[in-house]
Amino acid sequence: MAENGKSEGKPLRIGIEAIAFDIPEHYLEMADLATARGVEPAKYTAGLGQKQMAVATPCEDTVVLAAGAGQRLIKNFNIDPKSISMLIVGTETGVDHSKPVSSYVHQILGLSSECRVFEIKHACYGAMAGLTTAVNYILSGRAKGRKALVIASDIARYGKNTVGEPTQGAGAVAMLISDNPQLLEIDYNNEGFYATQVMDFWRPLYSKEAFADGHFSIQCYLDALSGAYNLYKKGDEANGAQSKAANGKFEACLYHVPFVKMAQKAHQRLLETDGGQKFEKDSPELKAALQDFEKRVAPALELNARVGNIYTGALFLSLAYLLESSAGKLAGKPISLFSYGSGCGAEFMGAKIMEGADRLMKVESNEEILSKRRQVNMAKYEEILDACSKMDLNDEENLCQPEKWDLKRPVLYLGTQNHKRIYSVNGVVLN
Repeated sequence: MAENGKSEGKPLRIGIEAIAFDIPEHYLEMADLATARGVEPAKYTAGLGQKQMAVATPCEDTVVLAAGAGQRLIKNFNIDPKSISMLIVGTETGVDHSKPVSSYVHQILGLSSECRVFEIKHACYGAMAGLTTAVNYILSGRAKGRKALVIASDIARYGKNTVGEPTQGAGAVAMLISDNPQLLEIDYNNEGFYATQVMDFWRPLYSKEAFADGHFSIQCYLDALSGAYNLYKKGDEANGAQSKAANGKFEACLYHVPFVKMAQKAHQRLLETDGGQKFEKDSPELKAALQDFEKRVAPALELNARVGNIYTGALFLSLAYLLESSAGKLAGKPISLFSYGSGCGAEFMGAKIMEGADRLMKVESNEEILSKRRQVNMAKYEEILDACSKMDLNDEENLCQPEKWDLKRPVLYLGTQNHKRIYSVNGVVLN
């Protein structure tokens, strides 16, 4: 058993033992959306950095996506569900003001009743809060050899013809946290965090769609990054280490990704924070920052570009891609993780990729998962959005029909009757 972060006299290694993601079965090409809205496609593809956007049907809610990611993790990494004693779902698109998404997921995954189960909400920061909670749970020794499952699951939906429409998306990322970190070891000895009350992004209780002050939210994100990173550097200095990210301490830098170009803005701010000054347009420093972005950040962003914004899971979608595509050359090397949640809260931490992580990730490749999706046209996309807006109305006469939406997934949300959400697994309705 762990005691004070030590096991048999050695520091306890804690981190991600397994990771998997799930996405909706349909997607929309960003060029098609741009053309339909009378916008030059490059504004979305080059300006935002997005290629495609996941489109969740009425039968694919936050629970369905979370359960799908959890099922894939258990299957691909041969995990015994009984080994899990904590389940945390981080989400900002919960399905009930009281009942947590995790309760439904707990049932669908068949986890033991000897399990702590709860949901964390703090905009896009929720899953990172879940990850640090799980790390501390293992570190404290209270897990007693068992593991924690953290799932980030969200549907980013802003509606037709809105400013936020091209930054929609949906998906879930599941991570198994244990003292056997076969994929990623978390450096729990130092972390930087930041919080302040701002109204940059919010979703009132009466609305299914979020509201945002876009430019202000970007500024809040960047300020939170500077604040969290400066605290992280102080921790490094207190431990007698130098933290300069600009000097290459981290071989890869991962960020919260509401859209791909935001990661570029974030990396520039990180390097500016190190340098103590803002980079001027066309300056050598800015050109060097862009080159460094291409080297240390861009290689992890392919999934984000093809799935879109998944709120709490956006950072960890980058991680899942990096672990498969680049873990071989990054094995044993440090990387950084930065999470931002509007409102706001943020965290910056370091981690190390483990030897053999890339081999474990290739049981089911990222491209294999993406290739199973079906493309929708604009008419179908708008039909789906209209249907989703009515899905949670109580006692709908026509509950979700999987065949109408061409769905093949085993877990489905069927609608609400008698004020209760109804789910099915492999055609069997759950009680």
